[in-house]
Amino acid sequence: MILKIFRVITLLIFHFALISISFAQDYDLVILNGRVMDPETMFDAVSNVGIKNGRIAVITTDKITGTEKIDAKGLVIAPGFIDTHVHGVDPFTIKMILRDGVTTAMDLEVGAIHVGEWYDGKTQSGWQVNYGTTTSHALNRMRVHDPEIAMNEPVDMGNAAHYMHAAGEDGVVGWAMTKDTVETMNKVSRFLDEDLRQGALGLAAVPAYMARGLTTYALFEAQRVASRYGRLTAVHTRFHLSSEPPTEAALGFDEVFTNAYLLDAPLLVQHNNDYGWWEIEEKLQLARAKGLNMWSEHYPYASGATAISADFLRSEVWEDIQGNRYEETIFDPQTDSFFTRETFQETVASDPSRSIVIFMPWREEWIKYWLTMPHMAVANDGLPGHEADGNLLPWDADYSAYEGNPRTAGTHARTLRLGREQSVPLMFQLSQLSYWSALHLGDSGLQDMKDRGRVQVGKIADLTIFDPETVTDNSTFTAGENGLPSTGIPYVIVNGTVVVKKSKVLADVKPGQPIRYPVEENGRFKPVDVNRWISEKTIIPVALPAVDNCGAHVFSDDEVEE
Repeated sequence: MILKIFRVITLLIFHFALISISFAQDYDLVILNGRVMDPETMFDAVSNVGIKNGRIAVITTDKITGTEKIDAKGLVIAPGFIDTHVHGVDPFTIKMILRDGVTTAMDLEVGAIHVGEWYDGKTQSGWQVNYGTTTSHALNRMRVHDPEIAMNEPVDMGNAAHYMHAAGEDGVVGWAMTKDTVETMNKVSRFLDEDLRQGALGLAAVPAYMARGLTTYALFEAQRVASRYGRLTAVHTRFHLSSEPPTEAALGFDEVFTNAYLLDAPLLVQHNNDYGWWEIEEKLQLARAKGLNMWSEHYPYASGATAISADFLRSEVWEDIQGNRYEETIFDPQTDSFFTRETFQETVASDPSRSIVIFMPWREEWIKYWLTMPHMAVANDGLPGHEADGNLLPWDADYSAYEGNPRTAGTHARTLRLGREQSVPLMFQLSQLSYWSALHLGDSGLQDMKDRGRVQVGKIADLTIFDPETVTDNSTFTAGENGLPSTGIPYVIVNGTVVVKKSKVLADVKPGQPIRYPVEENGRFKPVDVNRWISEKTIIPVALPAVDNCGAHVFSDDEVEE
């Protein structure tokens, strides 16, 4: 507690000491008469903000001038919203989420492969928001277990649909269904390590989509690869959505939590918004009380979205075990109708990457608790939009062209609206929308996040300016309204540059910067070697025959040597 108080006092001193900068100078951008709110120092006052060279240079009540001016009277000047779970890493989706106040969009759940090239491509093309990615466990498993597919380019959720479809054409979806041997596990780990060497933010783990193929030891080893760099695992837990023993949802959390705790690694539990969320949140609070860097996400909707081929949606699980009915829960935004068991199975076979919406009415009563849960960040889990031919929607497409869950367009404004209606303190909401993601990622050693998620002198000027009385979401489940933009957020500033002006996303303005660890000269990969494992963990002589600890088959000494 003393350290926490000292930290806040130090920040406040720093916050105000630099206000003595000469106010006579001109700034690149000044934001006048707005209510400045900083969730780290709890600063909350009507002030003027001066921005110079992409950073906040002054916060003052004195008069200041600048090359560009925004009158923010009646508006809140908040840290730009940070979303750690945006699958739509394409220009059109970014246009939607800018209208929703997002300044940093990262896909930490699915991630990408060939991460170095992924970052290079974004940097060369320019990006309207800050961008980042983890290394994808699922896609790197696809590289190993679906060798018939050539995956020689960066792959993320923007172009993964093609590869997902191709992986099943031979009748075996290897990445999801095939169990690892020591050899294949080491191949996957080597790919993961290279992505981490190239600056990936951590490990993206989706065991729920690989529940029948991913062994517990293979997941442990993948988390260990990331832990060697001190980086997080961001996880869609193995039994998410399951409410029945012996596969209760919280057991999937226990799996990754145990690994992270023993590996002394950060952990982000993504969309902790279903059965068992209360148990998981209690455990996370206990973990943080012990000094562990662990947190979670939610989005305020009683629905979800995913690819139709998700393993947990197969009929013997979703209908026969869980007791759900496709006609009431699984919705096709392309046809604006629900599936039947027959049409669902037909579509899985013909279009396994089809994005569908899952209605989960049991979530309705929980949303009010998520809005008030400490260190439960807001993330939209948004999916990209596609044209009829399967190509991604172009940046200049109309918002009505988007087909998918309305959470992509409306999560952050909806959070603010619901919080207003339920009298949630606005400062707490800004922590959920920005600060807590920045805090935990910064505590993982990521400098890019130590400088964001705050409105303080010296910090990067990623800012969202909104009307607390009128901000609202407008996207709905009705066809043509899935992507309608949020309103009440007239200005969004990324790295000191105005990207949304008077509620219009400016074209060809691309100030986004990479959120990335420094590239390292050497990797940290250490293969699993069965002989070495036996010699380290037992008193058995190394010369005895080795047993594959993944349970696949017995290896000879030659087979396990690197």
